[in-house]
Amino acid sequence: MFKKILIANRGEIACRVAATARRMGVKTVAVYSDADASAKHVQACDEAVHVGGSAPKDSYLQWQRILDAAKATGAEAVHPGYGFLSENEAFANACAEAGLVFIGPPASAILAMGLKAESKQLMEKAGVPLVPGYHGSNQDPALLQAEADRIGYPVLIKASAGGGGKGMRAVDKSQDFMAALESCKREAINSFGSDAVLIEKYVQRPRHIEIQVFGDTQGNCVYLFERDCSVQRRHQKVLEEAPAPGMTPELRQQMGLAAVAAAKAVNYVGAGTVEFIVEQAAYDQPDSMRFYFMEMNTRLQVEHPVTEAITGLDLVEWQLRVACGEPLPLAQEDIRMQGHAIEARICAENPDNNFLPATGTLAVYRKPQAVSFERADPSDASVAVRFDDGVREGDTISPFYDSMVAKLIVHGDTREQALARLDTALAQTQIVGLNTNVQFLRHVVRSDSFATAKLDTALIQREEAVLFNQDPVGVQATAAAVIAHTLAAEQTLAGEDPFSARDGFQSHGTTQRHFTLVQDEQRVQAVLTYGREGLALGVGAGETLPLQFSMQADGLLVQHAERLLSTVHWQGEVAHVFTPRGAARMSLQDPLAHAGEVAEEGGRLTAPMPGKVVSFAVKVGDKVKAGQPLAVMEAMKMEHTLAAPHDGEVLELLYAPGDQLAEGAELLKLSS
Repeated sequence: MFKKILIANRGEIACRVAATARRMGVKTVAVYSDADASAKHVQACDEAVHVGGSAPKDSYLQWQRILDAAKATGAEAVHPGYGFLSENEAFANACAEAGLVFIGPPASAILAMGLKAESKQLMEKAGVPLVPGYHGSNQDPALLQAEADRIGYPVLIKASAGGGGKGMRAVDKSQDFMAALESCKREAINSFGSDAVLIEKYVQRPRHIEIQVFGDTQGNCVYLFERDCSVQRRHQKVLEEAPAPGMTPELRQQMGLAAVAAAKAVNYVGAGTVEFIVEQAAYDQPDSMRFYFMEMNTRLQVEHPVTEAITGLDLVEWQLRVACGEPLPLAQEDIRMQGHAIEARICAENPDNNFLPATGTLAVYRKPQAVSFERADPSDASVAVRFDDGVREGDTISPFYDSMVAKLIVHGDTREQALARLDTALAQTQIVGLNTNVQFLRHVVRSDSFATAKLDTALIQREEAVLFNQDPVGVQATAAAVIAHTLAAEQTLAGEDPFSARDGFQSHGTTQRHFTLVQDEQRVQAVLTYGREGLALGVGAGETLPLQFSMQADGLLVQHAERLLSTVHWQGEVAHVFTPRGAARMSLQDPLAHAGEVAEEGGRLTAPMPGKVVSFAVKVGDKVKAGQPLAVMEAMKMEHTLAAPHDGEVLELLYAPGDQLAEGAELLKLSS
């Protein structure tokens, strides 16, 4: 076994690899950028080496610096994690030339599977089913349009060297093809250095099911069952589970053997994932499912923990053993599956605003009751809840890297038990300081489609009525919680001095206290009445009801229109309310503080997040219509199109393509 390895990555995956290495007695070396100088993964390793600036191209993609760090620290091998250099055949070759073991597949396998078009041709020869499409080398736009027309719409344009949902566009009709192609190519060359694309039939009612495979240097290859990753936004996974609901033993074996055939076709070594698109005639007809090869990810996947949960195996340990030349620890017939596991990706983003990435400081970061790799080995199948992350309270989520904050993994005897555990764990996850998708994940888990396993990649669009812009707590309950917490805090400050207490006590009659509350830009007036019988609260036009509260071990129990346990974290005048039912924000305001406010002047278009200007679709003097695309920004590895808020004329462009912008920066002036 290796004595020391370098982890060429950051964040959660670097912490996760370091934990297994530590358990195996292997020393670790971290690399870090300027932005990550005090990051959690740096402290998780035995040594750390600075490799450059905050942007990935200046640090984590500078593979010569990483190789120099490995040699300088005496590392024998490099673990690339996922993303960054994990599927870079030049880096894998460079490791070998430097006398370092690349903990991953041979460079030849990375190259063969990294080029989508060539890999499809390879799979066809290996007898693996393929989706109808065009995988040729001729990239003439007119030819690509003609091929799309031949295949029939809808079609999917995919970056040939892509992955992770980047460089991918779905097109519903011929007249939209060229614009989608241009956008796809632009994102592809920025992300992968190549703008080559392939065209495929967009399968109707598709499920995304992938098979975990593992190969060794002796020529053995096995599959470790499947994961269903159908719940996606922007072609990126949101929830992953194993096994796939509705999977028959016969189909599982067929897909597993096809995945092994795909891996053997490129002499695969190490952990890999063969991804299939699965067509289904109906949600409740497993026998109607047909699968087609989509791509192979030649690395460890983000969602590998659900496979670990159902098999009781540590896949990083397998990676290290195979990279050392050891045979696979188990033969196919010895690999067992137990229970059901689900992973939720907790991301810094705003689902109610088209999943716009968010940045900020984790002012409050409370995790559920769970096991993490820092404390135990979560590959133990008895672990019910696992939480993998690479951040701590007080850390900053920057615009330089992916928006994922953490991964929450649950395991149960049945899918129903796993779902219940997932909802409970999400309810216990409290993050303040930036927008996250935690509440959105709870809505998905509770939706009819997910709860009843009616799965396909359009689930989010189909259930959007119950997933977005929801208020699971309600104005009445949120206001009661905010006011009760305010009163509790005042009582705490008063201490034992009865003359300092602001409890409204008087020797006769009643008195009232008025609150102005704001939720989603809507003002609500609340009146708290102090009387001989105690407190009573009226919110808006609602009925005035008694208000009682008491401190419990896990929060403040508030009794108003209903009994609700709540925790409130304050940021200035904004209260972040967390309850078992959901979370909400509400500000408690002084009406005089907002006197004299005027509406923002029209004609402004500002950056909704920190990022880089990719291009402008207009020039000074152009007349535009509301909703017309004006500019494209890039942040957190994704492109975002900014549209005109109203009709008008472009008066001035304030930035140029390539410029970096802060959140709220004005991009252009538009006449009103």
